[in-house]
Parts: sequence; C-alpha cells; structure tokens
Amino acid sequence: MTANGAILVTKDLHKAYQIGTSEVQVLKGIDLEIKEGQIVAIVGPSGVGKSTLLHILGTLDRPSGGRVEIDRTNVFAFDNKKLAQFRNRTIGFVFQFHHLLPEFTALENVMMPSLIAGYPKTKTAERATHLLNEVGLGQRLNHRPNELSGGELQRVAVARALMNEPKLVLADEPSGNLDQTTSEALHELLWQLSRRYKKTFVIVTHNRELADNADKIVELSDGRVKSEQLRQIV
Repeated sequence: MTANGAILVTKDLHKAYQIGTSEVQVLKGIDLEIKEGQIVAIVGPSGVGKSTLLHILGTLDRPSGGRVEIDRTNVFAFDNKKLAQFRNRTIGFVFQFHHLLPEFTALENVMMPSLIAGYPKTKTAERATHLLNEVGLGQRLNHRPNELSGGELQRVAVARALMNEPKLVLADEPSGNLDQTTSEALHELLWQLSRRYKKTFVIVTHNRELADNADKIVELSDGRVKSEQLRQIV
C-alpha cells in the first residue's frame, strides 16, 4: 500500500490488439488510483474496454504500455511463472460465468486456490468451510455445480475468490446472469464481505444500482477514463 492508502495504481495504461493488418487500440492511457478497502464500480457502454481493463488489473493479460502497481509491486516486471504465483496469492476473481469445475463439490472448488498455492489441506478445508458458511452455503458443501442454483454458484465463486485472503477482488458483471432479487442479494453479500474483511473490490457492471452503492464510480469512454465520482470517503 502506498503512503496515500492506494492499493492499486495504473499509469498511462494502454492495450492494443492486432486484428489482421490493423491495430485496434482498446485502452488509451488509463490512470487509476484505488484505495485499500474501497468498492469501485467501473461502468460504461459495451466496447469501451471495461473487461479488458479488469483482465489487465488481474494480470490475466499484459498491457501494451504503461504500468500496474498492486500493493506497491510493479506486477508486470514478473515473468509469467512469478506473475501466476503473485496472482494466486494476491488477487481473487468473480466472473459473470462462475467458472466452477463441474466434477468437484462446492467445498473442493473453494479450496482450489489454496491447494494450488500449496497450503495444508486440512487448514484449507477448514477455511473453505468457514467461507461457505459466510456466504450462506453451509448446507451445500458437498453439492456439485449442477446441483446448485445460479445465485448459489456465484456465492461459491465469491467464497473461492476470498480463499487466499487476497489484497484485491475483481468481479466482472458478477450478477449479469441473475434475476433482480438474486442480484440484489449478491450485491448485499459483496458489500458485507468487503466491509467485514476490509477487502478492496473492483467491479465491472452495467447494473446502475450496484454502481450507485460503490464508494467510487469510474466511467470509461472510448478507452479512457471519462469521469470519476467519489461516493463515500473510505
């Protein structure tokens, strides 16, 4: 964390893709500063670079130019192996499509990040059980994804995102496939967990109600930050 409390900083972030003989500029110089414990909503119409930005913040993709610092670490100075290790221990993900492994139970899916990191299996199972209880799924530990509802699947994904006690949780349209009632319950859960565990959440969303409850709203337009609105001092 920097002296001013920022957990994530981007500087002049660019991303271009080569499509045939043409180069398409998706991000055109993004400067962001996100403080520890903030819930930040990234909004804007489709095609402005929201998901591309989130993938770079999550180190799933490398930028064409610029810098990303997480907890004062220049993350893209790492080679791919070290970057994967950093990602596993520092960043949690919640995707629009839960990406749970169908052959494993809810408990086993939540345990996966810690098992990959090499943590002891017994303690991993204890923490995963605790987190599933936290998200209201204590009775569904041994259910596989095809036995869970859409809302339950996303709650498992949220528990998995928190498994390694990450500095940063990134969510890409986490309620995009849910009905309104289930979406509202998921939003409330994300806010409760952020406050309880003092976690920083960055959420890409088209849901205006979700965005309006964030501490900070970042609006993108044509690959750039169009506006930043601070909703609450953290």
